[in-house]
Amino acid sequence: MSQTPETKRRRGILASGGFAHFIHDGFTDCLFVLLPLWATGFGLSHAQVGFLKMCMSGSLAAGQVPAGFLAERLGERAVLAAGTMLAGCGFLLLALADGFVGLAVVLLIAGTGCAVQHPLASSVISTAYGGGKRRAALGMYNFAGDLGKVVVPFTVAAIVGVYGWQTGTLFYGAVGVVAGVAIFIVLRRFGAGERPPPKDHHDENQRVVGWGIRHARGFTVLSSIGVIDSSARLAFMTFLPFLLMEKGLDVTGVGFALALIFSGGAAGKLVCGLAAEKIGILRTVIITELATGGLILTVIAADLTLAMAMLPLLGIALNGTSSVLYGTVGDFVDPERQARAFGVFYTLGVGAGALAPLGYGAISDVYGVAAALTVLACTVFLTLPLCLALRPILKAA
Repeated sequence: MSQTPETKRRRGILASGGFAHFIHDGFTDCLFVLLPLWATGFGLSHAQVGFLKMCMSGSLAAGQVPAGFLAERLGERAVLAAGTMLAGCGFLLLALADGFVGLAVVLLIAGTGCAVQHPLASSVISTAYGGGKRRAALGMYNFAGDLGKVVVPFTVAAIVGVYGWQTGTLFYGAVGVVAGVAIFIVLRRFGAGERPPPKDHHDENQRVVGWGIRHARGFTVLSSIGVIDSSARLAFMTFLPFLLMEKGLDVTGVGFALALIFSGGAAGKLVCGLAAEKIGILRTVIITELATGGLILTVIAADLTLAMAMLPLLGIALNGTSSVLYGTVGDFVDPERQARAFGVFYTLGVGAGALAPLGYGAISDVYGVAAALTVLACTVFLTLPLCLALRPILKAA
């Protein structure tokens, strides 16, 4: 069956946005392979490891809203491509870092480049698909990101195991620079992310007041769930390698373990998207959050073999929730302000995720990794009352 030009255009935009998500999630998540190596090589404490993760996640969070503002002036396409190339350059510079301070500075640069991807790629796809198939399209977009989480850490870990971590960062930095160019070319071909034309301020139909958030309470509650979910996910992934290494796993095994959990996460994006359509958004979130907390506690208590077996299931629950949350943002905002709204949503989530590793790292230094992750698992259950508060708001929206 032949495709219409509009269908081809939409699928091309989705493919480009998904590719950007693949590359950028590779940047952020191969860090989980590198952090234990830096801790050993430079003699870093767990709090310092958490600080390094915070540097990248913090700059990533801080750049979300500015990326949305820049896109309103320059277009999503140019900003998304430039940010991807900046992140690639940051990884190239990582190979030159010779200590804690150098790593922190370069991770700030890489995180700033990564900041553009979530709000701008989400905005381009959400705009292309409108209201009808937006949630399904964003589910595919998130699925592509989780593929990056599977492929990139495993690939980088394999390179690091043979040639060292400097070669691994050089390799993926070069990939990022080339990817930025490719994203720009493809989006230009499909006419997506164009620089907005000057608006006639006398035309009231073109004006959207403020941030375009139509349901402030709903957006706030949804963002609060996202904050808890994101902080738990990023902190857990930061210290999972340390937990597994305490159980006897080596560096190559850590790369395989991350591939297992991210494979589950990729499946979780699709499973949770389908579940949200069948049983509802809130029921899906409640189920995944209960499973996340329970499976984290299981992995902590289990031996290495059982813990590894649980990782794909944990990945489904841990990463599946976010796809449902992302697809719901558009229900509360005006189409003209989606880049801003996604920027705010991601800023809150990633910002919390940036601070969480530092806090849990401090707990880990005093009480151990297992204790820190036990506290983390308990915080996941705080999302349950928020889900109940969101129920009547979603019905009204």
